[in-house]
Amino acid sequence: MNGLPLMNGFARMNGLSARLKDPEPAGSVAPAGNTARSAALFHARAASKADTGEAAQDRAAGGGTARPLLDAVRLRLARAGAEPTPARVAVALREEGRLLGDAEVLGVVTALRSEMIGSGPLEPLLAAPDVTDVLVTAPDEVWVDRGGGLRRADVHFPDAAAVRRLAQRLAAVAGRRLDDAHPWVDARLPDGTRLHAVLPPVAVGSTCLSLRVLRPKAFTLDELAAAGTVPPGGDRLLRSILAARLSFLISGGTGSGKTTLLSALLGLVGEEERIVLAEDSAELRPDHPHVVRLETRPANQEGAGLVTLRDLVRQALRMRPDRLVVGEVRGPEVTDLLAALNTGHEGGCGTVHANAAADVPTRLEALGSTAGLDRAALHSQLAAALSVVLHLERDRAGRRRIAEIHVLDRAPSGLVTTTPAALWHPAGFRRAEGWPRLTELCDRGRAMDGEAP
Repeated sequence: MNGLPLMNGFARMNGLSARLKDPEPAGSVAPAGNTARSAALFHARAASKADTGEAAQDRAAGGGTARPLLDAVRLRLARAGAEPTPARVAVALREEGRLLGDAEVLGVVTALRSEMIGSGPLEPLLAAPDVTDVLVTAPDEVWVDRGGGLRRADVHFPDAAAVRRLAQRLAAVAGRRLDDAHPWVDARLPDGTRLHAVLPPVAVGSTCLSLRVLRPKAFTLDELAAAGTVPPGGDRLLRSILAARLSFLISGGTGSGKTTLLSALLGLVGEEERIVLAEDSAELRPDHPHVVRLETRPANQEGAGLVTLRDLVRQALRMRPDRLVVGEVRGPEVTDLLAALNTGHEGGCGTVHANAAADVPTRLEALGSTAGLDRAALHSQLAAALSVVLHLERDRAGRRRIAEIHVLDRAPSGLVTTTPAALWHPAGFRRAEGWPRLTELCDRGRAMDGEAP
C-alpha cells in the first residue's frame, strides 16, 4: 500500500510523456489523475488565450512548486545542456524527489522556458505590437511605453537575482559580456531589440534593464500622420524635402522618435536609388528595395576587432551610395559625414541628439572638436553640407511630434545658424521666417505646392 501513491505518480508521468509524443490541442483535455485543485487550475489557464510570464510563474507556484525547486531543476538542466521540455522537466523533478501533476509540470516548464530561453516575465510585453520600450529598475518595478509615455506594468520578478540572470543571458545572446568586470552592456539582440543593462553596484540596488523594441516593418508616413507625429498636410512638405534631395538631420531627445521618422522618410526614396546605412546599432528598417546596412562592432576580449561608426562612414563612401545615412551622429564621424555631403552625395541624412533645432550647429561643433576639427572649419563644411533640421519632441502626454523644421544659413560671422521655417500646429505646419528659404531649396529639385502644407 505504501508504494501505491508512488506508482500512481509514475503512471501520471508516463501518461504525460505519452501525450508529449502525440500531442493534443492545448487545453483540450484536463490532466487525468490529477487533484481537483490542479484540474481546476488547468482549465482556468487553458481558457486564457493571453497568458503572461507572471501568470506562468503563478501557475508553477500554485501547483506547490517553490522557488528553490525551480532553481534546482534549472541547475540540473543547465548541467545537462538540455532545454526545458516537459519530458526533461518531469525527469528532473523526479530526480529531485518531487512528483507533480501534469498541470504543475507544465507550469514549471512554462516558467523555466520563460527564464532560460525567453525574456522571463517581460516576454508578453515584448511580444505586444504596441510596445516600444520596456524598462526594469527593480524586481517589482517594470515600466512599459506603448507610445503614450511610460506606465507601470503589472509584472514582477521573483528577486533581484532573477533580473540579473535575465540581463546576463540576454547579453550572452547578443554576444556580449556582462559581469562584475564589465558591469554594463549596450547591444542588439538577434530580433533587433536594443538592449542596455547595468549591474550593481554601478546600478544602485538592482540590475537596470532597458529594452527598445523595434517593429519588423517601418511605419509609413501616413501612419505617422494618423498617430499625430506629422500634422495634417505635413507629409507634402516632407515629401518635397526628400524629392529635392536636401541633406537633413533629425534632432530630438532620447525616445522622441528620430529613428522611426527617419525610417519612414527613407521609404519615400525612389526605388532606383541605393541607400547605404551606417549605424552604431542596426535600428533603421526602411521599406525600400535597395538598402545596404552596416553596423559597428565592439572589440573582443583581447581588444582587437573594433569597428567604429567612423570606419563605417568611410567604407560607405566606397559603396556607391545614392543616399548616405548615419543612424546617429554622436562622435568624430561627423567630420566624415560632412565631408561626404560636400563631395556630391546629396540627400544624405542622419539623427543627432539635441534639445532644439537651433542647438544642432552647436552640438555638431562639439562633436567635431572630438575629431580635432576647429570651429571655423566645421562651420564652413556645415554650411555647404546640410540644408534642413527636423526636430522632434514628446509632449507631456508622451506623444511624439515634429515640433519644428529649420533651415540653415551662414551668418556674416561665418558661423552657421538655423532659422525656423515651419512650426507645429494641430491644423498643419505654420509658416515661419525661414519658409521662403525652405521653398527655394525644395524648388531646386522638384516643384513644391504653392499652398502651405
